[in-house]
Amino acid sequence: MKKYKKTLLLLIIMFIVSLSFLLGIDWYVRKTAEKRFISVNEASDLLDVDAILILGCQVKNNDTPSSMLKERLLKGIELYDEKAALKIIMSGDHGQDNYDEVNVMKDFAIQAGIPSADIFMDHAGFSTYESIYRAKEIFQAKKIIIVTQEYHLYRALYIADRLGLDAYGVLADTKQYSGQVYRNVREILARVKDFCYTIFQPKPTYLGETIPVSGNGDLTNDK
Repeated sequence: MKKYKKTLLLLIIMFIVSLSFLLGIDWYVRKTAEKRFISVNEASDLLDVDAILILGCQVKNNDTPSSMLKERLLKGIELYDEKAALKIIMSGDHGQDNYDEVNVMKDFAIQAGIPSADIFMDHAGFSTYESIYRAKEIFQAKKIIIVTQEYHLYRALYIADRLGLDAYGVLADTKQYSGQVYRNVREILARVKDFCYTIFQPKPTYLGETIPVSGNGDLTNDK
């Protein structure tokens, strides 16, 4: 019984230390990033922004953006219309023929009146870390505005800062979605993961030749 109590106490201590470590990193990432949150009006006053980076998420039936993705796209389009930047990078998962976030994103923006040449597609944005890494290395962006929901934006901005990008974030939230508690908990773990990634800075799944965002976005078309 005495040995059992010691083991239980040790496990409790290990749990408390681990939880404190996770929550400490989560707090640090959020506090570091929150000062880079800006409004659309503030974004339109920035100078020399290379691109608006819209981070992808789920699409339906391979042709329709989910509600969360639609919010991101509408906010990115608003930023473009307000001249916050002259180019947009659509970054998402297109790792399989039957699942394609980025063409859905680009088609949505074209239907909203944005010229195709101003829209770049990052077909290998398989994670937030990879999207931002590739924005810098493949698309040669130095100053960007990142668009996503608040819970996600902290991590995206933290990664950008650690990778040496001058990045600002604009919230895409217009309503509360079901399942947000789960996403918030999962995001704590994701922040810890990317906190570690930005220390070691591993290369993304794919790199390749540079496609400067100052050029023509149609170079990224695959259809």
